[in-house]
Amino acid sequence: MQAEPQAFDRVLSSMCTEPHPAARDAAIRFLATNPGDPATYPAVAALESAAVDTLGEIAGLENPGGYVASGGTEANIQAVRIARERAGRTKRANVVMPESGHFSFQKAADVLGIELRIAPVDDDLRADPAAMAACVDDETALVVGVAGTTEYGRVDPIPELGEIAASADALLHVDAAWGGFLLPFTDHAWNFADAPVDTMAIDPHKMGQAAVPSGGLLAREESLLDALAVDTPYLESTSQATLTGTRSGAGVASAVAAMEALWPDGYRRQHERSQANAEWFAEALLARGYDVVDPELPLVSASVPEPVFYALREEGWRISRTGAGELRVVCMPHVTREMLESFLADLDRLAPRASATVTGDD
Repeated sequence: MQAEPQAFDRVLSSMCTEPHPAARDAAIRFLATNPGDPATYPAVAALESAAVDTLGEIAGLENPGGYVASGGTEANIQAVRIARERAGRTKRANVVMPESGHFSFQKAADVLGIELRIAPVDDDLRADPAAMAACVDDETALVVGVAGTTEYGRVDPIPELGEIAASADALLHVDAAWGGFLLPFTDHAWNFADAPVDTMAIDPHKMGQAAVPSGGLLAREESLLDALAVDTPYLESTSQATLTGTRSGAGVASAVAAMEALWPDGYRRQHERSQANAEWFAEALLARGYDVVDPELPLVSASVPEPVFYALREEGWRISRTGAGELRVVCMPHVTREMLESFLADLDRLAPRASATVTGDD
């Protein structure tokens, strides 16, 4: 095979990034190990325990339960599964989330046969506690909040959502898959120490700079994972609580290596760089007359017209759009000020041309 992986020099929409060199090396070394069979592969099992401990420290939780998942989708599905099992399968369980929630919850609803109730967000694009409370009833098994939304980088009012969950005797899940490695360096209340969070998705392969796939599922109590356990009679270990079973140790080892290299000071410096880039880029777009959503976290959404957007795609920029049609740029660790300057230069060059094509002007 002669194909080479795509370079990151024009990737502006991904929530994954180039892994830290130590994470890359660790992934290669542990590629063929299987943390899904910990008795056979005790070295990678010990690394997974270390990864969960560090993720717990990042998320404000001592003695966490959990495991290294394939990503936020798996962690979110497993959180819904825990809540369904806790509620009991004879009950028509429902899950309540804001419309800013990730599409993985729709997958969870389809696979697990639960009702997904979606509440509108407020004017700041965050979960609206009143709207969420209106969706909750005595069959609600899980309330979902997002700490770093995929489209706008917003942080939901997690403590208020915790109160809503408690009022229904439901679990509270926080999807911090992207924001979890940024929020420790902000004033937001988002984690286990700030609110009665039961489960959390937090991904080392996003801002954590581990190799893909390397997600994380955390639980306040190890006992919550009991709802996921199935017997594994032909393995040396007796039960398994993960979704995928066989897993490469690459994700586990790379997560540990990245966090050992970067937590906390390296992640703090990266957050400062990424946030500064996002704020600079947002100001540059505002100065050009585009409407911009204020970047609460290092994600910028702006009202770039569709013809201009596609002209930029034709130039090789890997960009995406929100559901409402805005340009969406995520200032990941590989995104430099020089990349953003180059993007703006192309925007300045292409915008008049794209507009002229639409209007039919010469």
